[in-house]
Amino acid sequence: MTERVLVRDLMTVGVKTCTPATPIVDLARLMLEQDLEAIVVLDHDGHAVGVVSRDDLVRAYTRDDCRSLTAEAIMTDGVPQVPPDIPLAAAAQIMRDRGVRAVFLMHHAGGIAYPAAMLTYTHFLRHLCAQDDDELSDLGIRRDRQPPLDSFKQRRDAARRRSHPSEE
Repeated sequence: MTERVLVRDLMTVGVKTCTPATPIVDLARLMLEQDLEAIVVLDHDGHAVGVVSRDDLVRAYTRDDCRSLTAEAIMTDGVPQVPPDIPLAAAAQIMRDRGVRAVFLMHHAGGIAYPAAMLTYTHFLRHLCAQDDDELSDLGIRRDRQPPLDSFKQRRDAARRRSHPSEE
């Protein structure tokens, strides 16, 4: 097996996002259905403003009003980031030091910073136990995929339609 050593070799391109108004019940369902560690919150202009993680959802669960909360009410401000060209071991240490189980690679275009890819603890575990490269062929920058900007535009436009249905 060819040893993968950089973040870009293992990351998942394409990041699930939501609006600040997304109910946390919907976020919990999405995280369970797609086995996600975190979802990036985008404002109405498409700027990444925060992250809702499984930890945030469990923290919210302790509140009496948890089912009525939105992403904005529980998100962690900012988006934890790593560059794509650092060693995996360095990314793992950064994540441990920050106390996060997901980090993002941000793309900047047209004055908007948006999440293009992510790396989670699951990526490290898959790499640790992979017996060959085929087991990791769905990951990394070399994977066949839609360009990140096109993917972002589709998600952003869908989020806008959901938050402003009367404007169609």
